[in-house]
Amino acid sequence: MNNDLRDVLMPLTIIGSFGGAIYFFTRVMTDYILKKRMIEKGFVNDDTQAIFKQHTSDNRYSSLKWGLIIFFAGLSLVIMEFIPTGPESPLPYGLFALSVSLGFLIYYFVIKKELNK
Repeated sequence: MNNDLRDVLMPLTIIGSFGGAIYFFTRVMTDYILKKRMIEKGFVNDDTQAIFKQHTSDNRYSSLKWGLIIFFAGLSLVIMEFIPTGPESPLPYGLFALSVSLGFLIYYFVIKKELNK
């Protein structure tokens, strides 16, 4: 990679990652505080409980999804280390996309099987 490009992309990546982490942390904390205040004030009825339960059920398998995606992405990077390719070859991108897609498909079938029980 060109050194000039690296000098530009490195700070952008670091600042973007840090900003994303702050955003998600703030979002989680404000959602928690809002739910806590609603419960304390007595605004929680059947409708709001259904909304809370729906939100938590969506995230029930979130760890499995991201675990599979990161596992297969890492596996593709390990496989690419052993395949000799040129710098202009599209093979690494295709292998990475194929591996991540395989992780998503495995997640889909696991969730489909769990929901059919």
